[in-house]
Amino acid sequence: MDLHTGERIDQLYAEDIRIIQSSEVFSFSLDAVLLANFPKIPKRGKIVDLCAGNGAVGLFVAKKTLAQIEMVELQPRLADMAQRSVALNGLEEQITVHQLDLKDSLSVISADSVDLLLCNPPYFKNLPTNDKNPNPHLAIARHEIHADLHDVLRVSAKMLKMNGRFAMVHRPERFLEIMQLMPDYRIAPKRVRFVYPKADKDANILLVEGIKDGKTDGFKVAPPLITYGTDGEYTQEIKEMLFGNGRN
Repeated sequence: MDLHTGERIDQLYAEDIRIIQSSEVFSFSLDAVLLANFPKIPKRGKIVDLCAGNGAVGLFVAKKTLAQIEMVELQPRLADMAQRSVALNGLEEQITVHQLDLKDSLSVISADSVDLLLCNPPYFKNLPTNDKNPNPHLAIARHEIHADLHDVLRVSAKMLKMNGRFAMVHRPERFLEIMQLMPDYRIAPKRVRFVYPKADKDANILLVEGIKDGKTDGFKVAPPLITYGTDGEYTQEIKEMLFGNGRN
């Protein structure tokens, strides 16, 4: 596999997946691993990885399912990295990468056809007062420059089948906004989980799951997930996500 300048190959040992990364453009973080392990993954059908970046989330769920996986990523360089990672893992028959704006993704993915939609969107609003990374690749990945929360939810709702599942990783400070907006797009919030860097720190990651046209009752808050123990090492649950059962 040919690598471009500044690229490297990293591995998620738990799923035996190799992925092309670049600190100059984009590298997946723990957020992607958490999202891939949050919802129940359908055994078959269709899964969409929206705002796919270098393909981390879609790649991480591929070994858990026989479903077809479609990735949507705006930035050409990231989509190219994702496509080469798909080939690196021999998953060309299962995963398709689409390089296009998520707002145009219904041109290649049929409405009402998706069983599970996963999304790791830009977290920060595109406000004049917000400092943005001078690196345009990172600025687009982190700020709602090309797509905001409304766009993500609107497109997701159109793609999902009735009772299809939506799962997203985001930031806790936007929790109330997300809860208010999801029903506007026919996605009923069903479960959330807050992730904490340490037990005595505020949550820094939010995981949200919803069902298209789902009932409004039965909402659950999952137990807190702690990233690091008092010894500074990953907690056992995080270790299992990264390295697999029985690995430390």
